[in-house]
Amino acid sequence: MNGARSKLTALLVASLCAWVAADAWAETKPTVAAVGVDEPKSFLFVGNSFMYYNNSMHKHFRRLVQEADKENSAAYRATSVTISGSGLDWHDMDSYFRPDALADYSFVADNEIRFNNYNQLYDVVIMMDCSQCPIHPTLKNVFHEYAARHSETIIENGARPVLFMTWAYEDRPEMTAALAEQYTIAGNTNEVMVVPAGLAFANARNKRPGLRLYQPDKRHPSPAGTYLAALTIYASLFNESPLGSAPGESVDAETSTFLQNVAWQTVEEYFDR
Repeated sequence: MNGARSKLTALLVASLCAWVAADAWAETKPTVAAVGVDEPKSFLFVGNSFMYYNNSMHKHFRRLVQEADKENSAAYRATSVTISGSGLDWHDMDSYFRPDALADYSFVADNEIRFNNYNQLYDVVIMMDCSQCPIHPTLKNVFHEYAARHSETIIENGARPVLFMTWAYEDRPEMTAALAEQYTIAGNTNEVMVVPAGLAFANARNKRPGLRLYQPDKRHPSPAGTYLAALTIYASLFNESPLGSAPGESVDAETSTFLQNVAWQTVEEYFDR
């Protein structure tokens, strides 16, 4: 009896995940499939705890790009500006480009401080809203307002904006399609790329329902979730398959390969490449 019940439960979970994936794609299709800058080397991540969990998403992403271009690995850098619980409207994007502030100095070997003088502060700014804001009845308009404001500010400062599509809560899979739709609309409206991380989560859950992509709170990413998000950013920005990349931190090799495939398949399908 228990065995039959377990099989029935597994079947129901698999059916639900299949329905989620089938319904996950935004009705609106992205019109921007390229980041808009050749060979970007410097990246600013702007967001909240979804980004800073697991020792920060920007570090996982930076490791991917450095390993993919070992000869020029020192040229790549990434900075993260995150505020717990924040939406886009909490961030003062203008201040992130002011002189003698972000990236003015950095820590190098032996914990020494090195002072920097960059001609271009950042090539790409990857930004996200709060996990519910783009689909919240009160905050949805705020999301679109600040996606436009921040995109304009970023472009004025010589960088390219990118919107990072977040994932549904583990117990609220219906969020996936709604988030995908609003992020895609915002990307098209502002003529900026959208990274379909939320769709990658949905696809991974469909293919492997038992994979742990979330923390116990069912919102924040596990190490595997952060790795999948970083892979999806890499595949989107560089239009290259991450297959063969080093395994994620605290993620076994077999699961890492699975996530690499999911990220690339999601990106190819979303952008219809």
